[in-house]
Amino acid sequence: MSSPASAENLVTDHPTSEQPGEGLAAAALDAFEVALGHRFADPELLASALTHRSWCAEYGGGSNERLEFLGDAVLGLAVTETVFRSRPDHDEGDLAKIRSAVVSEDALAGAARSIGLGGVLLLGRGEVASGGRDKSSILCDAMEAVVGAVFLDAGHARSIEVVHGLLAEPIRVASLHPGDNDYKTRLQEMVAQGSGEVPRYLLTSEGPEHDTRFRAVVKVGDLTFGPGHGTSKKRAEQAAAEMAYGSLADGHIPPNESTESTESTGDRP
Repeated sequence: MSSPASAENLVTDHPTSEQPGEGLAAAALDAFEVALGHRFADPELLASALTHRSWCAEYGGGSNERLEFLGDAVLGLAVTETVFRSRPDHDEGDLAKIRSAVVSEDALAGAARSIGLGGVLLLGRGEVASGGRDKSSILCDAMEAVVGAVFLDAGHARSIEVVHGLLAEPIRVASLHPGDNDYKTRLQEMVAQGSGEVPRYLLTSEGPEHDTRFRAVVKVGDLTFGPGHGTSKKRAEQAAAEMAYGSLADGHIPPNESTESTESTGDRP
């Protein structure tokens, strides 16, 4: 399928039961732009941002992955600038913890849900059937793509405004207790105060290169916690660290288990 001329005809090129007509599609996209706080001068950018790879596998065309790559960097800079200017009382370490919490999968997926992003995504039929419109990983990636599209459509200053509007509440919450969501750091500090050991993360992955899923366990001494799952090494390790931190804080000691994994060397705090 060739690239569509606009977001509206992209949504209706291959109608499904969830996409019954052009008028409804246009209305849904209009409501989404209102919720996002940005009207696209170039509708093709919005169309690209909303196109998941599962749609492309069925109908052809390009996915939102390039915009996701750009949006990840734009989000990081936008959140960094916002917290730097709005939190003059926080030091570098706290600012880094706030940023980490705000650009996490949970925070971005929450922002995506708040503006109805899942309802306007173009997904393949299988992904729709499996609940893809509410999957945190898909929503997080699409949120990054939309921010990347805003950056290309209107520039840096406008993307800062949009990101601040989307993430003002997560920034406020993260600023109250910086680092609460960074379980790798919290686990490392807890273990260091106790045994002085360093948690070791063991990682495996599965799936094709464009859709890799990671599984991580964390070893603290002779104890193994997990597994945690995620669409990146960092997210999987954070999930495993959260399990370990919660178990150790509650005094719960899991049974030992053997895990055939390779140790992750990247994405460490």
